[in-house]
Amino acid sequence: MRVYYEDTDAAGVVFYANYLRFMERGRTEWLRALGFEQDALREHHDLLFAVRDLTLDYLFPARFNDRLTVRSALARRGGASLEFEQSVVRATDQRCCCQGRVKVVCLDAATLRPRRMPDFLVNGILSGLARQLHAPTE
Repeated sequence: MRVYYEDTDAAGVVFYANYLRFMERGRTEWLRALGFEQDALREHHDLLFAVRDLTLDYLFPARFNDRLTVRSALARRGGASLEFEQSVVRATDQRCCCQGRVKVVCLDAATLRPRRMPDFLVNGILSGLARQLHAPTE
């Protein structure tokens, strides 16, 4: 992704809260790469994901027009939660701007109460991760 003017503060660096938006996009793309669209999970399976806990370390400022890469890796899976290790890296020099750990919980869409992830989702995540581990690399 590219840093737009709207992402920056008066000093011309990415406003700290925007890293959360970038990481949200990273988790959405992670799920999408495994074959799951969040709107379809809500519509067809009545489930949502919501951030439960997070820690962030701001390491280096990203600036207007920088190209950034968001890296997302599953660190832990619980019965109703997923915990991710994520980083936002500047593409030109691979400098890590922000890194964090984000725990999301699976919720019932109607009640907004935690619920166990359904088997099809757990199996899809696990098989998708296994495919990624065994994919040929260049």
